[in-house]
Formats: sequence, structure tokens, C-alpha cells
Amino acid sequence: METPASENSLRQAAEQLARLIEISVTLNSTLDEQELLQFIIGTAAELLDCESVSILLYDEIQGRLVFSAATGSDPRKLSEIPVPLEGSVAGKIFRENRPLILNDVQNDPRHFPMVARHVGVNVHSLIGVPMRIKDRLTGVLEAINKRRGEFDEADVDLLSIIASQAAVAIENARLVHELRQAYEEIQAADQLKTNFLALASHELRTPLGIIIGYATFLQEESPGELSEHARHVLNAAMQMRTLVDAMTNLNMLRAREMVLHRLTIPIQMVLQAACNEIRSLADAKSQHIVLDLPAEPLQVEADPEKLNLVFVNLLNNAVRFSPADGNISVGARLEDGQVLAWVKDEGVGIAPSELRKIFQEFYQVEAHMTRRHGGLGIGLTIAQGIVAAHGGHIWAESEGLGKGACFKVALPPASP
Repeated sequence: METPASENSLRQAAEQLARLIEISVTLNSTLDEQELLQFIIGTAAELLDCESVSILLYDEIQGRLVFSAATGSDPRKLSEIPVPLEGSVAGKIFRENRPLILNDVQNDPRHFPMVARHVGVNVHSLIGVPMRIKDRLTGVLEAINKRRGEFDEADVDLLSIIASQAAVAIENARLVHELRQAYEEIQAADQLKTNFLALASHELRTPLGIIIGYATFLQEESPGELSEHARHVLNAAMQMRTLVDAMTNLNMLRAREMVLHRLTIPIQMVLQAACNEIRSLADAKSQHIVLDLPAEPLQVEADPEKLNLVFVNLLNNAVRFSPADGNISVGARLEDGQVLAWVKDEGVGIAPSELRKIFQEFYQVEAHMTRRHGGLGIGLTIAQGIVAAHGGHIWAESEGLGKGACFKVALPPASP
């Protein structure tokens, strides 16, 4: 038959177990570090029935323990207290990686009195346990001044359970905080890039317009060699305007400000227009653009101007990365309920590891110091954004370096 004392012990153990489960749930659902620290010390002080609980975390840079939180104390004031690994109770617990009980602190030489003087607490008894994640020590959890009786092994077990849960929770909270900070920094950098693109494209348009206007006038009105010089200036300015237009389009995609004026059109019309626009560049390298288009119109709902830009970019890449006298194949067909169009070349090819990366902003397969082909590395990014805005998908296929590449665009067909 159980005695009243054993019944009380069982009841107390059950209450502690229920409280530990509650602590575990709360620790796993709290990501704010300061809120987490305050919850840990408050709950531990309640369960151990003691005057105060403190958390000391290890500072790897300074090689010492630092107070992160303590019951009834100002965290900023606590952080000013250096706790050395040598000559302090917390340091001994951390170095030896084992719990420690001191029920007569005043007469123990291991007690570090600076903390008590700094916060104005008179320490009579103390218990401390190491905080660790697997085999890595992260800090010490201490409790002082048991209100009734002395600290014992049961208190060590209880505080050790809390310490092990707290160590993981604090580490998780810190990792989440670092991730948030990194994300905010990325967002800030991304915004700076967006602002630069908008400003640069805007500020370059006016002087470029003037240069193109005067170069056109000089080419038409000047005789002989001067007209040829004007033609070179005009070609360079037109190339610069193409880059500015690309920056503007990318900025519109990033800001989600690109407006599509959809029409029901055959994809053949878009492909033929893009080929006509690029043909002069291909002819300059003696390249052959071969069309493989079905007679039956493959209708899509699209913005002709924006979709034309997609295939102009793909064809421009094919011309740039293909050898002289090479063939560039352009085709379309209906496949798996989608209108599939492609641009295939016999050029330098793409390594398997690069097939996805080439659609990233400003990504260049070639190193910037040794690259032989021009461009900002945003043409494919723009193409991907425009295709996605049309509800389609774009991807690249290649058997490897030196074996050419095929860029495919799948678009939903127009509704009947």
C-alpha cells in the first residue's frame, strides 16, 4: 500500500513530466532568441523552486562564457560580465563537461564572486549543468539559491533535461535569425541591382538617341570614308541600344510590370519574323537558317512583340556560339497538347552542369577575363520570364561541349 509521501512523490514526478513535455513543445515552436531565453530561465526557476536561473553561452571568438539571460536581471548589464573558463564554477562545468552542485557557495574557492557583486545577488547554493548539442558544448545552465532544502541529483537530472532541449532550441533560433539576416541582405542587394538597371537604362536612352540620330544623318549626308566611319558609330550605338533594351526588359520582368497585349497568332509568324531580324547577322558568318514549320497554323495566344524577343534572343545566341558555315534549325510542332518551338545550332554546346544555370541573371558560361562572346548574360533570363508570363516553359538540351544545343519553348495552344 502506498504511503502519502510516495503518492506525493509520484504526483510531483507526473507534474514535472507534464511540464517538461510542455517545455519541449514551446521550445520547438519559438524562434525568437530573447523570448526563448526568458522562457527557459523562467521555467527552470519554477521547476527547481529556486531564486534565479542563468544561461551562459560560449563565445568562440573570445574563448569565454557570456551571460545571455538571467532571472530578474538586465541582459545588457549581464553581457558586460566576462566569465573565464579558469577560476569560475561555470568555467569548470564547461571545461569538465559535467554537472556540479555547490550547497555552500560562500566557502567554496571555485565560486566566481564578480557576478554576484555586479547584479547584487547573494549566492548561497548553486547548481550547474553543461549545455550541449550531441558532442558539442554550447554553454552552461545554472540555478542559484534553492528556496527549500538543498540542490540534489534529482535537480541535476531535471536541469540537464531542460539544458539539452534549450541548447537545440537556441541553436535553431540563431540559425533562423542568421537565415533571415542573410535573406534581408540578399533582398537589399537585389534591390540595389534593380535600381541600377532602371537608372542606367533610363539615363543611357537620351544620349544614345542623340548619337544614333547624328550618326544616321552623317552616314546619309557624308561622302566616302566619312560615311563609313559614321556607319561604324551607328552600328556600335545600335548594339548599345540593344543592351539598354535588354536591361529595361529585365527590369520590367523583375518588377512584374511587363504588360502583355495578347493576340491569337500562328507561332510560324513569330518564328519567321525573328529569323528575318537575325538573318543579316547569320549571313555575315555564312550561316544557314533552316526553317522546319508545318503548313497548318499552330495558334497561340501571345504578345507578338514580346514573343518575338524570345526567339530573337535564342537565334542571336545560336549565331554567336555557332561556327561559320554552320546550320541553325528553327521549327515547331504540336506535341503533348502544347505548341513546341525550337532553335537548334551546331555550336559550342553546353555542359550538363550548365543547362539550368544559363537562365540565371548575368550568368556567363565563359570566365569574364577570357570570354570570346559578347553580351550581358541576361538574354535567356528575359526569354524565360516572357515565356513564363505566357504560361509556357523554356529549357535547353545539349549532348555536351562541342555538340551544339537546342533551346525549346512549349506554349499552351490558343483556345478554339
